[in-house]
Amino acid sequence: MAPSFANKLDALSAWRTSLESRLRELSRFLFDHDLLDQPASELLDGLTQRLAGEKLVVAFVAEFSRGKSELINAIFFADTGRRILPATPGRTTMCPVELSYDEDETPSLRLLDIDTRLHNQSLGELRGHAQAWKQVTLNVKRPDLLAEELLQVMQTKKVPVEQARALGFWDDARPQDNPPRDADGLVDVPAWRHAIINYPHPLLKRGLVVLDTPGLNAIGAEPELTVSLLPSAHATVFILAADTGVTKSDLAIWRDHLCGQALARYVALNKIDTLSDALSPHAETEIHIARQRAQTAQTLEIPETRVFPISAKLALTGRVAGDADDLRASRILALEDALGHQLLPQRREVLMQAALDGAGQIESQVGRRLSDRRRQMSEQLLELRGLRGKNSNMVGVMLKRVGNESAEFEQCIGRVQAMRSVHTRMLKEALLTISSDVVRESTEVLQDKLRSAILNLGAKRAFADMCAALRRRLNDAQAKGGEIHDMLSASFDKLNTEFGFGLAAPKPPDLARFVRDLDLIERNYMQYLGLTHALRLSQNRFMEQFRRMLVSKLRVVFEGASGELELWNKTASAQIDSQLRDRRRNFKRRRESLERVQTASNELELRIQEVEAQEERLRELQSRLAQLLHSIEAVAKGPLPVSELPADIAADRPLAGATGGR
Repeated sequence: MAPSFANKLDALSAWRTSLESRLRELSRFLFDHDLLDQPASELLDGLTQRLAGEKLVVAFVAEFSRGKSELINAIFFADTGRRILPATPGRTTMCPVELSYDEDETPSLRLLDIDTRLHNQSLGELRGHAQAWKQVTLNVKRPDLLAEELLQVMQTKKVPVEQARALGFWDDARPQDNPPRDADGLVDVPAWRHAIINYPHPLLKRGLVVLDTPGLNAIGAEPELTVSLLPSAHATVFILAADTGVTKSDLAIWRDHLCGQALARYVALNKIDTLSDALSPHAETEIHIARQRAQTAQTLEIPETRVFPISAKLALTGRVAGDADDLRASRILALEDALGHQLLPQRREVLMQAALDGAGQIESQVGRRLSDRRRQMSEQLLELRGLRGKNSNMVGVMLKRVGNESAEFEQCIGRVQAMRSVHTRMLKEALLTISSDVVRESTEVLQDKLRSAILNLGAKRAFADMCAALRRRLNDAQAKGGEIHDMLSASFDKLNTEFGFGLAAPKPPDLARFVRDLDLIERNYMQYLGLTHALRLSQNRFMEQFRRMLVSKLRVVFEGASGELELWNKTASAQIDSQLRDRRRNFKRRRESLERVQTASNELELRIQEVEAQEERLRELQSRLAQLLHSIEAVAKGPLPVSELPADIAADRPLAGATGGR
């Protein structure tokens, strides 16, 4: 009984794999026929890596005891016949947990000690430091051992209140949210700051990343979870309990961490099975569920269509046991259909547009190059055919003409060098506009302002001003890119007219997506500068973590914009290099052909045949290129493959029937 969302994710993965295969085929074709210059190679490599490495991040957020882990098990992992994540009454997941798969790593559980919060290093920086993590090898073929190993995400430790406060789990301003003290005055805090489970599940192999977040205290204590991990998720499923509705702590999570996020949000009203009562008729239960759904939507201020009454317990047991009645009663298919129909098409649209844009650039660059080569071949054929019936003196005249044309063509070198000098200067100015120094200097100024304005509205104003300044930088770089495009277009036109080039400036660089990324960072971090987090940010440690996370995020945006600008310029410059090389090669071939004809009269027809064969080969290359580009477009725009139960899901079921405890 295959999950609906799993089917759709599998279809998206098959589509990505097919598109990636077409791009690799195009890259091999270009390489085999000496048509793959560096910019084209970087473009195709970047596209194939993006398709192969594209992740779909779905975050599950809830207070404790809402059935979050059970829901994750029901949606993604029921086909294994057991629970992957521990799901017991009370508190289970104590730290943020990422489930993903990296084939270069062994199946494992990596745990980051909670004490790393006492230092300034962010979670992003610590990811690459293997020595900072405890690593546990997972026994994926032994469900009993696997379940026991994963229980470590539930571990806690007792610490004094002072240490709990430093770690972010004790807030004097909100005593109702603080953990209870024991007889010795100690409190329980999570033993781990973050956990990463590398598990070879078919859906995870296909690029799914599941983010399982703990309750309110843990969310608020980890700045990176609030401003990095949750905002980077493509969708968030917020789980509530149907028997309690939206509690005060639920509402705090929603308002403080999810309400302002620009991502797809879904609300699961879990545990509807607890509303059934043998003494009450079924219709009365349905009325109660509908009322809870409406009240939840009203409280969270979202459409009622985004609230899904479900029973994760019935869904999991129904799928494990193959009980269609339990699965139907769980109502989980409605939530999965929403995830599949709304979320996955958005991800496909982004990848499709990237692939189509890349194919368009290749068509423009390589197609023009092949057309220019064919034009040169046609001119050479006309020249050779014109020698039929002529004496050797005429061949000598033609040789002299080729020499003169070659010498005249080489006069363009000075013009090209002058253009490149201007091009280099303009590019340097554009790149300086969005250099990493700009990010560093801007965030240092912001940090100074925040230290003095953290408890008033000046904090948000300072941050908004910094984002506006950085946005202007990106827009300035965009404008400078347009100026470079205009300069190259004018220069290319002159070179085409005077020296017979076939140059065409690619369309101006587009940095709009980096501006959108900056806008998203601004929205996410602006929420973090509210009064809820003001006291935390007044502490030097949290302020430093905030700054380092912000610098890391902004650096990705600005380095991406710089890379886009540099790749665009490489693409434009590569045309000149390839056409200079092709033109010189053509002059050499013409000279050699004429010299052979001058030496032996019978060489003329042989040489004509050779050039005709070369021209036919170029025609075949153009035709094959068009076929490959058409196949990329057809796959990109075509329907997703119809997916039943994925073959490797069926194959990867050595543990089917085992429940793994709890």
